[in-house]
Amino acid sequence: MNATEAIEYIHSVCWKGSIPGLGRTQELLAKMGNPEKKLKFVHIAGTNGKGSTAAMTASILRKAGYRTGLYTSPFIYRFHERMQVDGVEISDEDLAAITEYVKPLAQSMVESPTEFELVCCIAFEYFLRQNCDIVVLEVGMGGAFDATNVIEAPEVAVITNIGLDHTEVLGDTLEKIAETKSGIFKDGGRAVVYRSTPSVEEVFENVCAQRNVSLKKADFEGLHLRSHSLEGQVFDCGSRENLFLPLLGDHQLHNAAVVLSIADSLVEGGWSISEENIRDGLRDTRWPGRFDIMQRDPLFIIDGGHNPQCIEALVKNIQDYLAGQRLIVLTGVLADKDYADMYKPVIAYAAEFVCITPPSPRKLEAMELAEHLRQAGAVATACDSIEEGVRTAIEKAGKDGVVLSFGSLYSIGAIRDAL
Repeated sequence: MNATEAIEYIHSVCWKGSIPGLGRTQELLAKMGNPEKKLKFVHIAGTNGKGSTAAMTASILRKAGYRTGLYTSPFIYRFHERMQVDGVEISDEDLAAITEYVKPLAQSMVESPTEFELVCCIAFEYFLRQNCDIVVLEVGMGGAFDATNVIEAPEVAVITNIGLDHTEVLGDTLEKIAETKSGIFKDGGRAVVYRSTPSVEEVFENVCAQRNVSLKKADFEGLHLRSHSLEGQVFDCGSRENLFLPLLGDHQLHNAAVVLSIADSLVEGGWSISEENIRDGLRDTRWPGRFDIMQRDPLFIIDGGHNPQCIEALVKNIQDYLAGQRLIVLTGVLADKDYADMYKPVIAYAAEFVCITPPSPRKLEAMELAEHLRQAGAVATACDSIEEGVRTAIEKAGKDGVVLSFGSLYSIGAIRDAL
């Protein structure tokens, strides 16, 4: 089996979407000798900011000298991104070898695992074979019944910013979603949470009290932005001053505050992390596809934002970094997203929209999106391909304009290739 065959097999697994429940994952891992029981984790759930928080945390742990695994989803450019060790993606050879090992075990099960469950099991085996000291593990969806929650008590369980997403599975209020996500809190462990409404924080407090979990809430009151540019942000958080973060946006400072609390919790748990490690880790964080500058002439920015909280953060970034500039929005969206609400806040800032069709079975056709935007009062052009969309957007922006692409993570790889 080679890497291409491995990925084809993974994608061909009896696809059931996301089915809550840990039984299939536990059964497959038992057949594999339970690699997850031989690893240590920082476990990160949430609606928004999970990936950025995971990337910052992993960067700090690497600076502290720990061999650090990072598991995230979805990928932006290629599948291998989902499993990294010390910032290096899984190799073709390792992906092929581990998938070949896992495949007959998965096929021996009466009820086939979902694709996400299979990938989780492959990742656990990979991190074990790579002798990771610690793995930063991002939850796929929810918390309690997500496949990643087969692990025992992590070093720290983290919940980032939560919002109303996947409500049909996770619950239709923030409090219900908080209850589901706090399923990653394990007896006697440590937890860090993004600050929220009093009723949501009360959910976290109650679960932590029931399970004897030590709870930290990120220090948002101590956050102070000193300066920002397209190169990054300089900020203070509590007693820590002049920290530099290359990730852009006010929301990333809040994610960084969560990460600082994670670092403090790890130190309390006996991990050796210096202030220099924290400072260097934040400074060297890389996380593609989030208000990410792809080129400068003209300025071309990609953002993976695709739900109301992400769009709120995106609009703030437009105000902070792109004020007064001619803005061309290159965009495509999935048909099952609430795209009417998604685009409404951005229309006031865009000179024009260039619409593309994402490479996904759930796509909304570019023509349909363009018509929707026109009816909402925007100027919109539909393009037949992503390559044409990129070319058209750059032409419309001209030398002094800006192209901002957002709407679907599925398009980002093709947009980068077209650039």
